[in-house]
Amino acid sequence: MQEDLFGSSSSVRSDDAPENELLKFTTLAELYEGTKDCQKCRLGATRKNYVFGNGNPKAKIVVVGEAPGADEDEQGIPFIGRSGQLMDKILSSINLTREEVFACNVLKSRPPQNRNPEPDEVAACLPYLHRQIEIIKPKIILALGKTAANTLLGSDFAMSAMRGKVMKWRNIDMIVTYHPAALLRNPNWKRFTWEDVQLLRKLYDEKYA
Repeated sequence: MQEDLFGSSSSVRSDDAPENELLKFTTLAELYEGTKDCQKCRLGATRKNYVFGNGNPKAKIVVVGEAPGADEDEQGIPFIGRSGQLMDKILSSINLTREEVFACNVLKSRPPQNRNPEPDEVAACLPYLHRQIEIIKPKIILALGKTAANTLLGSDFAMSAMRGKVMKWRNIDMIVTYHPAALLRNPNWKRFTWEDVQLLRKLYDEKYA
């Protein structure tokens, strides 16, 4: 599966790749092979599948969520449950498809019962996310939810302080909006999400199209 998504595979493998060693992985295929058996946190023992991410390896937009859910854990693909279907509709509303973006999560393994990620779990997975973004070199990051946004920013901002504007992550433009799972619980937030992705589309068209 990963060869189809990322191109040629690599024989490079590692069960434990510290952040400074991740630089040796120069493609998503290599990074996947080098991290897919990771046991750096407790989630390695409970997951069914390592959910690395999928989409366009040369995407101009990377979508980052919080963590895989039950459907994602079952199939090893991010954003394929109800929230993923809503994300597809959100992207479609600004004339983007899943094939045009790269979608991934902060965590690559599902927390049991979809509980919030623990700090040590985030610390274990964050270098992998950083390296994914470094390899892809996107123009814009779309951070879905407060956890994903604050993890990237190293902050503890309220959603109201982040959405509706262009943030920066290592000089990459970043738009923050609600996670689709939150929209399923609170449909009134859909209007704000619509405004946020319209901002993304405007930014994309003006600077990167």
